[in-house]
Amino acid sequence: MLNKFLNPYISPKLDKRSMHLRKLVIRAFEGGMRGHLGSSMSLIEILRVLYDDFLSFNSKEPEWCDRDRFILSKGHGCLAQYALLADKKFISLNDLDKFCHHDGILGGHPEKSKIPGVEFSTGALGHGLPVSVGMAVAAKINKKNHKIIVVTGDGESNEGSIWEAALSASQNKLNNLIWMIDYNKFQSYGQTQDVINLEPLNNKITSFGFNVTEVDGHNTKSIQNALNSCLNKSLKPNAIICHTVKGKGFPFAEHNENWHHKSNMKPSEIDAMYKCLEV
Repeated sequence: MLNKFLNPYISPKLDKRSMHLRKLVIRAFEGGMRGHLGSSMSLIEILRVLYDDFLSFNSKEPEWCDRDRFILSKGHGCLAQYALLADKKFISLNDLDKFCHHDGILGGHPEKSKIPGVEFSTGALGHGLPVSVGMAVAAKINKKNHKIIVVTGDGESNEGSIWEAALSASQNKLNNLIWMIDYNKFQSYGQTQDVINLEPLNNKITSFGFNVTEVDGHNTKSIQNALNSCLNKSLKPNAIICHTVKGKGFPFAEHNENWHHKSNMKPSEIDAMYKCLEV
């Protein structure tokens, strides 16, 4: 039985920008005929706001020293990041067509050595937040003003390294760190509450010494406001719990762990996804 609190918000309808980015995800998905579709669709609005309105970067100079650092710790959601990297011209649109091809640069998890704009290779869960803490400490030591933003999954929060890193972030007063949780309430084989219940998540993260905000993870205005609120004089690290819908935008995939990962898709199933995004 589905938890009635799976999505405590009433999200606005997808606008043209959100539908466009989802089409780019499907383009890559179709190119590789596999991928973590449900896990990527819950991320789109989070990454859209980061890349459109918040992160400082230069796609022509991906290693620009004063750039903000962004790590997608839930690396299996990489289709969403690839869509934004193509949209921002870190990579080409044609790269999407070679997703998971032997002659392409885009694999099933993001790799720093191959993909411009990827700060850290992720896939093994629980690593992104610890690495982000290290980056934030380094920025403090070097008196740099760039921000470090990391997105983790809710299932990923089962990893002990997440909470060890959270303790370190608080101890070191890393107010240059923003931890965003894609809280879609599902893991690969069931509801998060049934695997390892995270609630009360807000209270837990607050007790670790973070400033915590909760938002609808598909409401771009709410996400932007939450991110802007992190730019304060507090000495605490920041966390934003983003309540999202796994498979957002596709009724047959929403709240459905069977869409955590898909392969061997039929052309009719690809067509059905595109039809969901028609205006």
